[in-house]
Parts: sequence; structure tokens; C-alpha cells
Amino acid sequence: MQRDNSTVRTGQGQRPEDEVGLAVLLRAWRARAGRTLGLGRALPQVEVAAAVGMSERWYRDLEHGALPKLDSRTLTALADALRLCADERATLFLYAAGGEPYPAVSSVDGIDLAPLHRLLDLQPSRPAYLTSNTWDVLAHNEAMAEWFPWVRRPGANLIRWGLTDPEARAQLADWPRHARAYLAMLRYAMAQYPGNPELAGILRTALTDPEVRQIWDDGPVIIAHRDGHAYRLTIPRFAPRAVDVVTHVLQPVGYPGLRLTFISPQDG
Repeated sequence: MQRDNSTVRTGQGQRPEDEVGLAVLLRAWRARAGRTLGLGRALPQVEVAAAVGMSERWYRDLEHGALPKLDSRTLTALADALRLCADERATLFLYAAGGEPYPAVSSVDGIDLAPLHRLLDLQPSRPAYLTSNTWDVLAHNEAMAEWFPWVRRPGANLIRWGLTDPEARAQLADWPRHARAYLAMLRYAMAQYPGNPELAGILRTALTDPEVRQIWDDGPVIIAHRDGHAYRLTIPRFAPRAVDVVTHVLQPVGYPGLRLTFISPQDG
């Protein structure tokens, strides 16, 4: 079978910033659109350009890294032509805007997190934690530490743990599905905060694992958040029983980029 040259496959030598970006995503989205339409190949560039009302050369330049000024009408037409979902559309708009219009706080040093700490402590029985825009664990309650002792470690980071720690593979049922979601959130975050060195470092480390690399190369899935996500955990304190949980993610308006996450057992 002839290989579709629009499919995104990246080599071990690629820099993280070369593995994401609008040009990479456009090529992958166009390849997927062609498969969705049953073409057996990527949707032709000329058809995407025509749907947007632009020239084929204009669209070809986009896939080679050019980023001219794109208005909302053009972006909407491009998203429609490539059949993007809501999170993918948001990612397209983020790249066109040069990142998140309301960027996250650059450092939590000097920021009063006491109100958020108190909110976590008001959840005595269910795990709750606070993360930065790069998923560093900034605070957690005692229930979180009892379920997941790794949050006590210096430099604890949710995405790094989920993708690289053997403990995560043991505790997260259907780990490949979680890994795909973590990578999808990384893709979205790298569109929000282009050039962020910590996000690039997490991706670089994760992609040294062959299984993570395979999941990454399978296609550019994008997820903005995991609010309402239901899944199963195997936690030592509950052994031998697994526990089904759901996560709820809140973003405090006064702390741009920070996330409060609460984990609730589905059976109460």
C-alpha cells in the first residue's frame, strides 16, 4: 500500500518544537480529512484552499510554516474544511493568535495561594490538587498524598509522572489511553504557551520511551482538559479492589493557567 506522505511521523532526533506547531498539525489534519472522506489519500491542498477561498500556494505556504494574518472567517473556513473538533479549532485559533491571549502567571512566587490551599483542604475524603500551566503539582490535600504518594516528591509533575513513571502504568487502567490523553493535552498546552521550555522538556523526556513515541506518532490527538473524565484506578490502599473515579477540573479566574482538580469515586 502506498504511504500517505501527509501522515505525521517524526524521528527520534526531532526537537519538541518541530513535533508540534501549526504546519505539522495542518498536514496531519488534511491526511485525516482525506481518510474520513474515503479518498484513500490526503485531502488535496487545492481543495482545502478552495474551501477557504484562498490560493493553493497560500495554503501550501501554511503547511511549510508561514503564518500570515488570519482573520476569524478564514480560520473558521479552514477548520470546517479540515473537519476539526472543538479542541482542534481552539488550537488553530491559538496558533493564529500566537498563543493564549491571557497568558498564565509566569511564576507563583509571591502569589498568595492560601485561598486555593483552603479549598483543597475542604475536601477531606477525596483527592484534590493544584497544578500550574505546565502541570507541576503546586499543592495537594492529604487524601491526594494517600492515594498518590508521588505528589510529595520535589518537582512532582502530573504529565511527567503519567507518561514516564512505571507506577502510573500500574495504577492507571488502560494506560495507553491515558498516555494518549496526556500527550493530547501537551499538544494543546504547547499551542497555548509556544516556546515554553518546561513543556518541551516533558515531551522530550516522554518521547524517549518507545511506547510513548508510538502513541505520539499514531496521530495528533488534541484535548484541552479532562474535566468529567471517568476511569479506573488500581491504588495500593484499596487493593485488591480497583476504584472507578471521575475527575473535575476547575480553573480559578484570579490565577490564570492554574488548575484545581478533584477526584471523586463514582460509587461514593
